[in-house]
Amino acid sequence: MEQEMTELLSLDQSIKMEDSEPQQKQTSPHSSSIPIKSRPKGGLITMPFIIANEALEKVASYGLLPNMTFYLMKDYRMEVTTAQNLLFFWSAATNFLPLVGAFVADSYLGRFLAIGLGSIFSFLGTTVLWLTAMIPKARPPPCNQVGQACKSATASQFMLLVFSFLLMSIGAGGIRPCSLAFGANQFDKRDNPNNQRVLESFFAWYYTSSIVSVLIALTGIVYLQDKMGWKIGFGVPAILMFLSALFFFLASPFYIKHKVKSNLFSSFIQVIVVAYKNRKLPYPIQNSDYHHKNGSELQVPTEKLRFLNKACIIKSPEDVKPNGVAVNSWNLCTVEQVEELKALIRVMPLWSTGIMISINLSQSSFPLLQAQSMDRHLTKNFQIPAGSFGMFLMIALTIWVFLYDRVMLPLASKIRGRPVRLTPIVRMGIGIFVSCMSMLVSGIVEHVRRRRAINQGLLNNPDGLVEMSAMWLILQNSLNGIAEAFSAIGQTEFYYSELPRSMSSLASALLGLGMAVANLLASVILSAVDKHTKGEGKESWVSSSINKGHYEYYYWLLAIMTAFNMLYFMVCKWAYGPCVDIDITKRMLEVSDDDLPQENMSRRDLNSRQASC
Repeated sequence: MEQEMTELLSLDQSIKMEDSEPQQKQTSPHSSSIPIKSRPKGGLITMPFIIANEALEKVASYGLLPNMTFYLMKDYRMEVTTAQNLLFFWSAATNFLPLVGAFVADSYLGRFLAIGLGSIFSFLGTTVLWLTAMIPKARPPPCNQVGQACKSATASQFMLLVFSFLLMSIGAGGIRPCSLAFGANQFDKRDNPNNQRVLESFFAWYYTSSIVSVLIALTGIVYLQDKMGWKIGFGVPAILMFLSALFFFLASPFYIKHKVKSNLFSSFIQVIVVAYKNRKLPYPIQNSDYHHKNGSELQVPTEKLRFLNKACIIKSPEDVKPNGVAVNSWNLCTVEQVEELKALIRVMPLWSTGIMISINLSQSSFPLLQAQSMDRHLTKNFQIPAGSFGMFLMIALTIWVFLYDRVMLPLASKIRGRPVRLTPIVRMGIGIFVSCMSMLVSGIVEHVRRRRAINQGLLNNPDGLVEMSAMWLILQNSLNGIAEAFSAIGQTEFYYSELPRSMSSLASALLGLGMAVANLLASVILSAVDKHTKGEGKESWVSSSINKGHYEYYYWLLAIMTAFNMLYFMVCKWAYGPCVDIDITKRMLEVSDDDLPQENMSRRDLNSRQASC
């Protein structure tokens, strides 16, 4: 990392010198400084502020989730299923709103304003959550008073809590989809021969800071909540979000701020609307009757999903201006727009296969209660907080990616005598299989834990400590990390390789959308399990009393569902066919600046996609 930072410093300095040469020639030779207004925008000076904004937001938001189940169950008197469902909805909003944020930023606000407003909303959300811990009347009163029943949260108290979650989700919707692209805008200078190396260094630092910030959140913030209570544990994230917003706005004079542009989502809607309007039109005989961009090699749509081709049929010469642009984009689309929507539709079945993994990964409350009931001591005087066991997922993910990329692939290539790599689809399949094994192992560990708890006489004591090391939970967390490493990275590379270059911004959006859908489906599954497994004299599988419930049955149910999802994945893979093999890093760097004019989809690119898929 030190070498990359040194390289970034030198490259940035050379860029600044190249950009400032014309200005220096115009100034007096006796001038020793350049006024702020005439300084070149972007560059290294903006990197600490952008990375600090993203990193502090991650520390604040990710640090709140692990122990939130305890806060909801103990302070708001919620059952574990109610608490987990609320967290599912919060996570769904947090994963879905970045999709909305990307649309709003690209079409109306611009990335700078979207990140700035997102930072303010996140700060307000963490502040409101902190106030629920600071103000006694903002939450139910303590239930340790003799002769008085425990009171649940009132409607106003519950709404205040949900309001804080909503504000933080809106904030994440502004920051997360724009931060990386906005940072790339500051460094992306196409006329510089070292442009690709500069961007690669920025991406390396950005992703490294993201991993470190999540680890700090899962350890430091969780530890503060365990040892110092909710007032400090929620107050620190609020302070961090204030600093996040402050640092971002401090560098405002130095940012490159691109103007807003049309959004890809509007293009999809236009194709659907126009295809429906033209549904009764016959297909043209001549290729010239299809509307395409000027200079584009792609002049005729493909035969797949043929009904969408009617969106680019020229009904009358008056529909096209002399410069080749449609008079009304809601009456006539281009061939490129139609093919972009087709490409998205084709990847959706394989996209849906990743939802089950996200459902498995979103089960946060039950591992938390398991860890709380087990021996978490590393030494006689130190024990790992129950909410920090998620860090082993991140550690396993990071180590596995390093070993896979730097050790296993080079070694396999050396043995085979040729480059060896797993295709994105194969990695997606491996991720599903490992996720299934993770749920299977989770059920086995819980079965052993529950049996030992009953043998110790803790059936009716959910707060009792089971004589079993919580380090057994590391195995399932590590498997989850490996599953995510295979699946998430495989999905991202799959979208980047299979979608046209102009749609590359959808790669991360599709991943987030899958997680949002998974959170909602996870809530449906949990509610159904709770409803159908409890009855007269029967305890729910997902009971708040961990030793009375059967969490292992719930885990095994998820494992069975994941196994069926594996079969579904194999069918989707067979139907999709082979995939395009391209340099993913090069593709990502080529589209790092979405504000620059996009190149048209070439006939050569389309032919390669048709031939291999």
